[in-house]
Amino acid sequence: MSSQLYRVTHVDFWLVKLRLPGRRDSAETTTASGADASTDLTDQLVRAAGKGRPTPKRSQAQGRRAGPPPPPPTTRKEAYKRMRENQASRRVEARQGAARGDDSYLPARDRGPVRKLVRDVVDSRRNVGSFFLAIAAVALIGTIVPSILVRNYASFLLFGFFLLMIVDSVVLSRRINRKVAERFPNADSKTRGLVWYGISRSTMIRRWRFPKPEVPLGADV
Repeated sequence: MSSQLYRVTHVDFWLVKLRLPGRRDSAETTTASGADASTDLTDQLVRAAGKGRPTPKRSQAQGRRAGPPPPPPTTRKEAYKRMRENQASRRVEARQGAARGDDSYLPARDRGPVRKLVRDVVDSRRNVGSFFLAIAAVALIGTIVPSILVRNYASFLLFGFFLLMIVDSVVLSRRINRKVAERFPNADSKTRGLVWYGISRSTMIRRWRFPKPEVPLGADV
């Protein structure tokens, strides 16, 4: 009798200790549920903070800000109108970029840091050549006046202005050569081309220069 009782007790003990497949202990279930709850709470907090999702691309973000794309044109007239609007907007953008000196919009003759330095040298000084249009207009008016004395004065004025402009151009060319040699000693640009580029810019009125001047008068370039 005692031996049978021992066997039953021993078997019951191992059945209690044995874990059947697909079932969990109460302690493990409590721990797992607690971990899942904490994990879910953490995910919710992270998502509320704006994380937990891939960062959108720049084009996608810009597309969201700009709104949905416009519907395709339904007629040829509408397509032609939309094409002209796009071309006009691109021309305005290109002109604004060139005016502020952006190399991606400038023509080949104005690109590069060496050309920008030449423009800054010209724009930082008062050039005699910038008065060329005004002097030429005065001289032209003087030549059509019936008085011979006024004609002579107009001719002397124009001749003297040309001499003064030549002297100023020589001074400007020396300054351009000196600045380029100091800033870009290894530059392979032709000095003659840079000097002519600077002199031709100096003959324009300051407000009409293109690209626009980026330095004030008297600036130390």
